Amino acid sequence: MNVPERIAKLRTLMEEKGIDIYIVPTADFHQSEYVGEHFKARKFITGFSGSAGTAVITKEGAYLWTDGRYFIQAAKQLEGSTVELMKMGEPGVPTIHEFLADTLPENGTLGFDGRVVSMGEGQDYESIATEKHGKIVYEYDLIDQIWEDRPALSEEPVFALNLKYTGETVASKLSRIREDMKNAGATAHVLTTLDDICWTLNIRGNDIEFFPLVLSYAVITMDKVDLYINEAKLSSEIKADLEKDGVVFHPYNDIYEDIKKVGSDEVLLIDPARLNYALYNNIPEGVAKVEERNPEILFKAIKNEVEIENIRQAQIKDSVAHVKFMKWLKENVGKMTITEMSASDKLDEFRAEQGNFIRPSFEPISSYGEHGAIVHYTSSPETDVELKEGGLFLTDTGAGFYEGSTDVTRTYALGEIPQIMKDHFTLVAISNLSLANARFLKGCTGMTLDMLARKPFWDRNLNFNHGTGHGVGYLLNIHEGPAGFRWQFRAGEIQPFEKGMIITDEPGIYIEGSHGIRLENELLTCEGEKNEYGQFMYFEPITYIPMDLDAINPEIMTAEEKKMLNDYHKTVYEKISPYLDNEEKEWLRTYTREI
Repeated sequence: MNVPERIAKLRTLMEEKGIDIYIVPTADFHQSEYVGEHFKARKFITGFSGSAGTAVITKEGAYLWTDGRYFIQAAKQLEGSTVELMKMGEPGVPTIHEFLADTLPENGTLGFDGRVVSMGEGQDYESIATEKHGKIVYEYDLIDQIWEDRPALSEEPVFALNLKYTGETVASKLSRIREDMKNAGATAHVLTTLDDICWTLNIRGNDIEFFPLVLSYAVITMDKVDLYINEAKLSSEIKADLEKDGVVFHPYNDIYEDIKKVGSDEVLLIDPARLNYALYNNIPEGVAKVEERNPEILFKAIKNEVEIENIRQAQIKDSVAHVKFMKWLKENVGKMTITEMSASDKLDEFRAEQGNFIRPSFEPISSYGEHGAIVHYTSSPETDVELKEGGLFLTDTGAGFYEGSTDVTRTYALGEIPQIMKDHFTLVAISNLSLANARFLKGCTGMTLDMLARKPFWDRNLNFNHGTGHGVGYLLNIHEGPAGFRWQFRAGEIQPFEKGMIITDEPGIYIEGSHGIRLENELLTCEGEKNEYGQFMYFEPITYIPMDLDAINPEIMTAEEKKMLNDYHKTVYEKISPYLDNEEKEWLRTYTREI
């Protein structure tokens, strides 16, 4: 059954249910950014496989909204699907809400599965329908009714993360959460976000490919934690340890009925952006609610000293693997067949040699030539191409070590490359280093500092169509709020930087049909001098991989920019050379030489 046939079947069901417009987001029941195979309903109905996007199906049309990371990919994947691409943020393109308000007929019905739509989003849809004197229907998962071979929910086992990795016990974390609950006047905290639950309980799993998360819900009260999970995933040892911290186990889906039984004397702490609409609507009307951001979000973003030391070790391991890979790539391209996929596999081989490697921390982006211009390109047997001299190879990948997760991007020149590619590469390097060397007062956010990365581009009337950086979870989501670098407002990311936050620094440039370049390091947020002006802050790069000097054009760099690159490369050599043999050390010395 192809995409047009699936849409036709969906429209038949919509007609039967009296639904005028049906919305299919990219989400599971937990508002996860990346979802397990069972939840890829938007991919099923449109054919677009990117990690972000929302499908809207009307009686006459089908539409997909996605952001700038995916414009090229989506355009290709939607060919022949009858689905129209709506490029978010582009001139003349309405937002989903504007489109719904304009398209929903008077007295019309807006439909969606309330379990995969956030509370806040669902309320917005409700308002749109009300303005048209219509209604919403959120009880139906219509995609499930036409998806005949839909994958089952994951049953992968849970594993516990030892205190030597987490640096904090479950009891301590629950104590901090309960203190925030008291301050908010709440008696219970309803938690549905998987990374928040896994962080709190020091558990990890394998329910979403690449992301070690566990499908679950939790309700935290002052004396226990009701955990809704498939118990078959838990070993007797893990269950016993959790029970010591007051965890009581319930079947995964029972929360929808249990929440209906909450007493009117309770006050629930809920996060409107992270609680799904169906669960919210099951809370009895008389129950008081405090709507605030989950306290776990900031707690887990500020890494403790044990986590930071572990993350440093993970970055050393990944940097060693990358240096070995870079040497191997430079020495073998053109002499043996290397493809996007085999290169990605080779990098993971070098990672595995470092020990404690669990798996990649996200789906690898391994792209050669024009594929590099597709920001979130995924190589496949159908698109896999050979790496050849004369072009650029971009690798944006990550490793999940027990010591933490990494997210690293490097772009390599394969042989001699055109001057325009060198100039573009140098521009990206200047941008990366300018942000990494920021000194700023405490209280600054990513919107304040993003200009440091954008200025080299904007000075040349150029730009890159994605955020400049994001927080990184500790064996959790690789994209972790609440802090990040971007120049445009995004709710939930206006968070001042705090000591202990790990943030990526990843500017890029993308020339459709030719090449793409991105350079990404992870930065540790640190406190500097405190004086009469306030507390000064700075970033410490903790990724130690050369920026390919074969692609640098020193002539377009200022003396200050050259010094920043030379200083970074000096650190790279100092940190990584002790882990290399003599031949590798000499090679690294060449690629970290001063310019």
